[in-house]
Amino acid sequence: MKPTGRQATINQRRRERGSVLAISALGMLAFLLATGLCVDISHFYLVKSELQNAADAAALAGASALNQHASGITKARDRAITAMNNYEFNQTPLMLTASNVRYAVNLSDFDGPTGGMDEASAQASPTNIRFVKVATPPAPVNVFFASALNGFGNSRNLQASAVAGRSVNINTFCDWIPLTVILDDADSILQPGQVYTIRSDSGSFVSPGNYHILAVDGSGGSDVETGAGGGVHLCKEPGDTYPIDTKPGLTAGKVRTGINSRFDDYGGSQLDPALYPPDTNVKQNVTYADYSAATAGDSSHYQAPTHAGVANRRLVIIPLVKQSEFDQGRGVVRFTRFGLFFLRTEVSNGSGGDFQAEYVSETLVVGSGGYDPNGTNASMQMTIPVLYK
Repeated sequence: MKPTGRQATINQRRRERGSVLAISALGMLAFLLATGLCVDISHFYLVKSELQNAADAAALAGASALNQHASGITKARDRAITAMNNYEFNQTPLMLTASNVRYAVNLSDFDGPTGGMDEASAQASPTNIRFVKVATPPAPVNVFFASALNGFGNSRNLQASAVAGRSVNINTFCDWIPLTVILDDADSILQPGQVYTIRSDSGSFVSPGNYHILAVDGSGGSDVETGAGGGVHLCKEPGDTYPIDTKPGLTAGKVRTGINSRFDDYGGSQLDPALYPPDTNVKQNVTYADYSAATAGDSSHYQAPTHAGVANRRLVIIPLVKQSEFDQGRGVVRFTRFGLFFLRTEVSNGSGGDFQAEYVSETLVVGSGGYDPNGTNASMQMTIPVLYK
């Protein structure tokens, strides 16, 4: 019997409710799947970003070790591996090896068929190596929702790479120590590769080859100690001026305690080794070449500090000032240029004292600085590590 009009309407509404329920269920399933895919994609982007940050840090750490010697290639590898292996991804350490680190003279070398040099090739001709590339091994990332899709699997591997290298030679210098080595007016006494015994001046007379204290943060002794121990946290260029310390007799002892902290000697110092760490090699009376090549088993050229060390703390940037800048009555001197020195010895005992420093001839990567296109007197010795790609 055909349903009446009222009954037909009721049946129609029941069918519509069933259709709405089915459509709602399908819509909810699609919504949950889309939400899950968003979660997976966000997770991928997060891990990829962390992986890229680690690759960048490893490449910069490697580039910071380049020093035109085979030892710099070895240290570049070690620093890159150490930097990368400090990271964890998806609760799993990512173990970088020497095969993940490549070297090149030109950036385009990484695009060639060999992808740059391996460690052995770079060590055979290290003089012109300027770039380090770090390519991470595959890092597995868990898939939460996308695994429901056919063929997607329960995890995906992500990778990252980065290239860092030496910058152009810099003419803006940071973290220099608040001393000035005095030049003759012809600027002829300092020759790269030579060793100089640098003595403190009394303040009443200055002579080329000696040092004089600068009142960068005032003439207090504690400022001199922290500046000599960690560098002045200012960036300056040749031509900038600074006051001469008016109390060298009171602050010369702080030069000794500040510089000696770099040798793991904190006697009489107020410096915290955690903030002002020693070098990783505190062996005195070694050349810069021996220092660069020394390994832990080389007792003739290597001595480990008792506190945790930081590489290259014995390399210091010192502003150089001509003798005529110290004319009688003048309280401000103008920087002629900046030099990079390797500290061979601690400052000897006494209120001031002497220390031996080698004027470095190699082009090295230093911690901080920059290049001002409108500046002058770019250093022929110093560059900074920068990311290229």
